[in-house]
Amino acid sequence: MTRVRTTGIATTVLGVVAYVVGTVAAYPGRAFSVTAVMVGITLWAVGGDT
Repeated sequence: MTRVRTTGIATTVLGVVAYVVGTVAAYPGRAFSVTAVMVGITLWAVGGDT
């Protein structure tokens, strides 16, 4: 796995966790979790295999 793909996977997972936490408890900046998921999926897709 390349560094970009690994970063994409990590960003996607963190974004999903932040989204789930945001549905339970309101916190400042929770809307950025959706952005993190979108960016993470994009990096995951672009990050190609070696």
